[in-house]
Amino acid sequence: MSISLNPYLIFAGNTREAVHFYEKALGGKVIGIMAFGDMPADPNYPMTDEMKNRVMHAHLKVGDSELMFSDTFDGMPHTPGDTVQIAIHPKEEARAREIFAALEDGGQIVMPLQKTDWSPLYGIVKDKFGVTFQVNVPGEMPQ
Repeated sequence: MSISLNPYLIFAGNTREAVHFYEKALGGKVIGIMAFGDMPADPNYPMTDEMKNRVMHAHLKVGDSELMFSDTFDGMPHTPGDTVQIAIHPKEEARAREIFAALEDGGQIVMPLQKTDWSPLYGIVKDKFGVTFQVNVPGEMPQ
């Protein structure tokens, strides 16, 4: 079984600044930054120009470690101090479902497991202790 974990830092509109700050401060290398506007438009969820420029996902490599980042989406609460999530990357979809179900027990689903443009299976769950996990089967990132 192969699995990896990394911190996922959530910001309220200043992710680009944070990524470049940590890149310099920690001697890291930016692997990629994707804005919400880089994804295909969804008429059910129109975005303002400001929202299109917010970071949907950023990836910073620091030594042998990975840091990931995102801005909040319009309307989602952002509470400083509640801005770190744990991203789990099981390679197998069956294992992702097992992990998600175990974390969901006594907790709450934030986003159900589903196929996304970047993953064959992705979801967000807050466990019974209030810790938020992103379960993400690695897939191809859109270019």
